Amino acid sequence: MTEGGSHGRPMGHFGGESLLFLTDEQLRQGIEAMFFAYRGFTADPDRILALMSYGRAHHRAIHFINRAPGTTVNNMLTILGVTKQSLNRVLRTLISDGLVESRVGVTDKRERHLHLTEEGKKLEAQLSDAQRARMRAAYKDAGPEAVQGFKKVLEAMMDADMRRAYVNLRETGS
Repeated sequence: MTEGGSHGRPMGHFGGESLLFLTDEQLRQGIEAMFFAYRGFTADPDRILALMSYGRAHHRAIHFINRAPGTTVNNMLTILGVTKQSLNRVLRTLISDGLVESRVGVTDKRERHLHLTEEGKKLEAQLSDAQRARMRAAYKDAGPEAVQGFKKVLEAMMDADMRRAYVNLRETGS
């Protein structure tokens, strides 16, 4: 890595040190901050989900079905990176509880297109409202440069398949 970093941009600072020279201790602190931030980020939805005997897999499915209405089961497998058996278990529960509906594809009858029901949309809003509020407050407190830096760090941690799914979701909504 050059002085300008891997992308030819000047390196920033973390705890007063150049990012080029992060110590193992600074990296450990970053890892721990991610763990605790994730706990905070998921705490409110986890409480809501627990009342319904659901877990984070249900939340992820609801989130991405809401984000890309009509998405296929195969697309959900790509986005979530889970086994078909695992996703089917979650979808069966959400469908039987009236939160998700599975529609047969118009052009390909083998495809199943997923949509949130009105009840599913209400639950999704309830789950994400607290997360948006927490994220909005953190972004406001950290400032615009930190927001952009945080986004770059998160994107840099994605492997190639994750990044493709992320970019595709942002560009097409599916």
